[in-house]
Amino acid sequence: MSKSLQNKILFSQVVALLQNARQQVLRTVNATMTYTYFEIGRMIIEEEQNGKERAEYGKQILKGLSADLTKEFGKGFSMRNLEQIRKFYKTYSNSSSLSTILYNQIPQSVTAEFNNAYFELFRSYFKLTWTHYTFLLRIDNEEERRFYEIESEKYNWSVRELKRQYDSALYTRLALSRDKEGILKLSTAGQLIEKPKDLIKDPYILEFLGLPELHQYSESDLEEEIINKLESFLLELGHGFTFVARQDRITFDDKHFRIDLVFYNRVLRCFVLIDLKIGELKHQDLGQMQMYVNYYDREKRLEGENKTIGIVLCQNKSDLVVEYTLPENNEQIFASKYKTVLPSKEDLIKLIS
Repeated sequence: MSKSLQNKILFSQVVALLQNARQQVLRTVNATMTYTYFEIGRMIIEEEQNGKERAEYGKQILKGLSADLTKEFGKGFSMRNLEQIRKFYKTYSNSSSLSTILYNQIPQSVTAEFNNAYFELFRSYFKLTWTHYTFLLRIDNEEERRFYEIESEKYNWSVRELKRQYDSALYTRLALSRDKEGILKLSTAGQLIEKPKDLIKDPYILEFLGLPELHQYSESDLEEEIINKLESFLLELGHGFTFVARQDRITFDDKHFRIDLVFYNRVLRCFVLIDLKIGELKHQDLGQMQMYVNYYDREKRLEGENKTIGIVLCQNKSDLVVEYTLPENNEQIFASKYKTVLPSKEDLIKLIS
């Protein structure tokens, strides 16, 4: 082995070690900060409970504590921030999922505050940054909040991505298509992909494309914007997707057809074909997708891979047309609406119901 190659290998090993060390330090700092705020919130709540007129007494506590802490430590301890810290403790100390980990293990005195065993238990639950938690506190429903926690941790969402997923009502879109058991799984394990239908959303929210809601763009414009913002589109598609091709040509005799977008899903180990349609879905669109799926199953699928999935993305559809065009036991072809502006949760419920 040459000296130059040895140096490169050594350099890459040292870089990997340093990067891992920085990540570990960052995780410890985040956990320590979150833990400290949780304990401050606990002490505030306990002090408030000693007051006779809780609401007024609580305001006085926060006001005085804010002034003293700001004088001692500078910025970061405004009344608003202390209210957030108080809310953080109150919200999560009542969390059913947290109580199973920390039940009866809350320290009873300042001397026990940084007990290592307790801190490790705490860190095993709180794995996100404080900024993540300040956003999550806006979500009143515990099951929904826990879902976004799990997904943020599992897929390393930034706060910006967390906000985008929440604003696009990901939990609502998934929950409305599931039974009670399925909704419970969302709040305890996040989105699980076990069968083709688990991959599908209806509608898909494509507000990041910047396209108008009206028919002022073509299918090629839609495809071009998706390719330009492929990373965002992959996040909207969900877990395990990798991009394979666009305008993939297949030929039968002298006739050529092009599949708009081809992906592969590593979780289900199958190809996912997407066709883009402007306006109302037609039964011919589903028939064409069936042809694409059959071709991929017979010509592209390798031994050990699962059957190909086809998704037709359209602006509008008749559920009856979909139902009577596709076979009763269909698990390969799906039709979903897409929206290019961010709808409210109420509008989403109307769209899905």
